[in-house]
Amino acid sequence: MNQSSSPSNRPTGARRLAVAAVVTAVAAGGALSAAPAQAKGGDDVVHRGTCAGSTHWKLKVGPDDGRLEVEGEIDSNHVGQSWNWRILHNGSTSASGTATTKAPSGSFEVRRTVVNLRGTDTVTFRARNAKSGALCSGTVRI
Repeated sequence: MNQSSSPSNRPTGARRLAVAAVVTAVAAGGALSAAPAQAKGGDDVVHRGTCAGSTHWKLKVGPDDGRLEVEGEIDSNHVGQSWNWRILHNGSTSASGTATTKAPSGSFEVRRTVVNLRGTDTVTFRARNAKSGALCSGTVRI
């Protein structure tokens, strides 16, 4: 066997380069693990549900340029309904407003971005029909 092909006989410079590559890879991995939580594979998390009568809600949350994009939707199949909505992020109101269901589907959608905090973020979308008082609410943990 040729002694120069044995790994233990590599030149010192090559060994240093290999060790430096491993140290750099480990350091980069450690820096990445400290980043805010992302959905698995960068995918959005979508939850759906029903509320009063035939009204449905949808909440979609996913990573967007280091933040979380939140999309809340109400579909009541009735045009012209007024709804008061809120987006809660870890229990605090991040956004709120009033929206009216529009033709042709009798629905509305709101989109906002929130800070992507370290660990698990809990995002809730709540909407209350201004006339009937019907409440729709959904939560996503990401």
